[in-house]
Amino acid sequence: MTTPRPRVLSGVQPTGALHLGNWLGAIRNWVELQDSHDTFFCVVDLHAITVPHDPARLAEDTLTTAALYLACGIDPQRSTVFVQSQVSAHSELCWLLNCVTPLNWLERMIQFKEKALKQGADVSTGLLDYPVLMAADILLYDADRVPVGEDQKQHLELARDIAQQRINARFGPKGADGEHLPLLKVPEPLILREGARVMSLTDGRSKMSKSDPNEGSRITLLDPPDLIKKKIKRAKTDPLIGLEFGNPERPEADNLLGLYALLSGRSRDSAAAECASMGWGAFKPLLAEATVEALRPVQERYADLRHDPATLLAVLASIGAYFAVTMWKPRLLTPAVATVATVVLLVFGLWPEEVARESMRKPYVAGQYVYSNQIIARDVPGMGITSEIPRIEAHGLLKTQVFTPPGLRE
Repeated sequence: MTTPRPRVLSGVQPTGALHLGNWLGAIRNWVELQDSHDTFFCVVDLHAITVPHDPARLAEDTLTTAALYLACGIDPQRSTVFVQSQVSAHSELCWLLNCVTPLNWLERMIQFKEKALKQGADVSTGLLDYPVLMAADILLYDADRVPVGEDQKQHLELARDIAQQRINARFGPKGADGEHLPLLKVPEPLILREGARVMSLTDGRSKMSKSDPNEGSRITLLDPPDLIKKKIKRAKTDPLIGLEFGNPERPEADNLLGLYALLSGRSRDSAAAECASMGWGAFKPLLAEATVEALRPVQERYADLRHDPATLLAVLASIGAYFAVTMWKPRLLTPAVATVATVVLLVFGLWPEEVARESMRKPYVAGQYVYSNQIIARDVPGMGITSEIPRIEAHGLLKTQVFTPPGLRE
């Protein structure tokens, strides 16, 4: 019998263009995980609406982010790629977990404190609840491992605490030894290899970020060659000759040398030896060329995908979201199929949709979503029936819903 591969789930917000930090710190590692793990990668657009945003821009950025996933090497034949808002169970499970998560657990989240301070009176409840939605994202798919950076470790710990302390310990049935049996899988962090933290080009002590108002602080995956060279030429340096790793007084040297090693495919020792006596005037063109060449195939694949939108939408609608939704919502509830959403509803004393439909002897049709008992159906050529809701579209979330395979239609 084949041993199941450990499952990994991760995602990126579609807020602005993905940059080198997203690629080197996350997505490039995801590509390697496809060989050894059962991988689920989503575009987390529901997280993106927790702060003020432009709906039209968000919808476009969602497609851009998904296309970049594929351009960077995520293979939809080996991974499940989908848009978070297309699987309604994320929001449903988030509400259920809200009802057992103490408020003070959320109020102590560092990211909430920092962002709330910046937003002031405009801070939303959604921003406070962001970590619970992240917990729902993870727990929904029985993820064994979750790739996390330093800024997300606290959120993963919250997901673990919710699963173990608030669900398993309170609602789990007791085994023969009197201990509670787990209802939800408690995920473990997946510590990624080097390159997990890429720093700003303007401040070697700050992480490269999409939210930095200075666009010169980051290189996006879609920056043209001339802009890449311009940003690297203006990157902050120090007055010393020679680059080195590990000197806390030279954070910019450590960051830029690390980027060169990652983008050129050299080992850190090899890059350090090559640049040990090199001045910044010689090093920056070297780094710029390595960056341009590393990004060239990504940009070419991205252009191909955006010139063929039907292919991209087919991946998101007919492949990614379909398999994502069938992970937790089978056509008919049977004793052999106990999904995360069903288990949580039952232990809360609620009535899962599958139970109601089974009692009425009506099979569940994959791909049909209901928002406030209102479905507006339309046809997308070659993709079957989809549904959209105006108030969801108003937030900038994608309109295309899950494709219903012909064999599953009523």
